[in-house]
Amino acid sequence: METVTARLSDEMIKKLELIAEEEHIDRSEMIRRALDIGIQQFLLERALKAYRERRVSLWKAASMAGLPLRAMMAEADKASIPISYDEEDLERDLAFVKETERGQ
Repeated sequence: METVTARLSDEMIKKLELIAEEEHIDRSEMIRRALDIGIQQFLLERALKAYRERRVSLWKAASMAGLPLRAMMAEADKASIPISYDEEDLERDLAFVKETERGQ
C-alpha cells in the first residue's frame, strides 16, 4: 500500500474523526472507506453519463462502473434514464465481449 498526502479542511477532518469514532475505526481507515465510496460513485456517474449520451451500451456502462448488468439497469432507472437496446447496442456489446475475451 502506498502513502498519499492530501490537504483537508478542518471541517472535513472533524467529520471524518466523528464518523471514525462512531464506527470504531481509525481515521486512516475512515479516509480509505470514504475514498472508496467516492471513487465508486464517480465511476457510476461517469458510466451513467456515457450511457445517457448513447456513447456506450448498458453492458459497457455496467463494466465501466464495476457493476453487474442488473445493478446497472437499476441505477439507470433510479437516474430516470430510459433503457433501450437496439441492433447497434448488440453490435457494440459483441465487440466488447470479443475484446474482453482477447484480453484474458
